[in-house]
Amino acid sequence: VQLVESGGGSVQAGGSLRLSCTRSGDPYDHWYMGWSHQAPGKEREAVALIYTGDGVANHGPSVQDRFTVSKDNAKNTVYLQMNSLKPEDTGVYFCAARLGWVPLRERWQESTYKFWGQGTQVTVS
Repeated sequence: VQLVESGGGSVQAGGSLRLSCTRSGDPYDHWYMGWSHQAPGKEREAVALIYTGDGVANHGPSVQDRFTVSKDNAKNTVYLQMNSLKPEDTGVYFCAARLGWVPLRERWQESTYKFWGQGTQVTVS
């Protein structure tokens, strides 16, 4: 399984970006997909999750009401729409995947996700 992120770049505070993560190399439809953010010098932190089976999404408190995770199963792609960007949103954004449904208590744990992309850089100034 391969995950490839795209859509990163540089933007001014208050601007928007949309990240994409395309999954390949598997025949399965039901994945738990997550977006994580690693700010410079800090630990990686999950910010948004979505289950490709039913589209139920979860957003972390730091991005609630600003970021939206969505999916397009026909394209094996999940998106992270980022609005009202702040300088503290700067960093590398990683896509991660885990086959099948995940109970709530495990969704925000990095160890839950078996597959990771290489990340895409977002810079907000």
